Amino acid sequence: MTHKARKRFGQNFLHDTGVIQSIVNAIYPRKEDNLIEIGPGLGALTTQLLPLAESMQVVELDRDVIPHLEQACSGLGELKITQADALNFDFTSLMVADKKLRIVGNLPYNISTPLLFHLMAYAAQIQDMHFMLQKEVVDRMSAAPGNKHYGRLTIMLQYFCQVDKLFDVPPEAFDPAPKVDSAVVRLTPYSVLPIQVDNIETYAMVVTKSFAHRRKTLRNNLKNLLTSDQIEALGINPSSRAETLTQQQFALLSNALDAFQVQQAKS
Repeated sequence: MTHKARKRFGQNFLHDTGVIQSIVNAIYPRKEDNLIEIGPGLGALTTQLLPLAESMQVVELDRDVIPHLEQACSGLGELKITQADALNFDFTSLMVADKKLRIVGNLPYNISTPLLFHLMAYAAQIQDMHFMLQKEVVDRMSAAPGNKHYGRLTIMLQYFCQVDKLFDVPPEAFDPAPKVDSAVVRLTPYSVLPIQVDNIETYAMVVTKSFAHRRKTLRNNLKNLLTSDQIEALGINPSSRAETLTQQQFALLSNALDAFQVQQAKS
């Protein structure tokens, strides 16, 4: 059987055996793991993980690749395939007893950011995640304050997880070869969040508003939420740009906004 990669699914099939082995080594699957793969495609990674884990679950959108996947993985272990869109999928349905999820995948570039945000809703049920993504996205995920890649994605992911960029992957490792470089990243959800916010929805809104116009200052981007005096009272320069702030400073802004809104509601 042969299968042609489909643009509408953002399919780029990994075929470089060295890269595949490096990913497997990074994941280090064990028999007791509840291993989940998103978008296994033709099984380049699945066929290497399954014999080590002995059983695993996969979520695949393209129903036409499933027969290829089943054939490739035949006799390698117990494989449960769910045909679904990972963007709308309830990952708690894959829980087994009290085992946390270990999620892996070569993610399509066109859905990587919304999928990462979707997965953050399940952070408490996840042990770790290993993903192949566009290098630029991984650079954004792992950036530090002041870096040009630092932004909303950075702050929201690093609120929930420790983010570790592992290694880069060239385009020729795929078929068809994408026009951009890729990278492998590990996300490990915190058992205890290092940054405390009163309301995660307020935090997300403050971060989003702060980066709405990257060249503008906090004074301008947050003018409908907090005054310059309120920002300055937190020890934050209202003339600063969002990309210079730490997560803790965003938490201060968020918690101050919550307190201000409670005060307004009482008055």
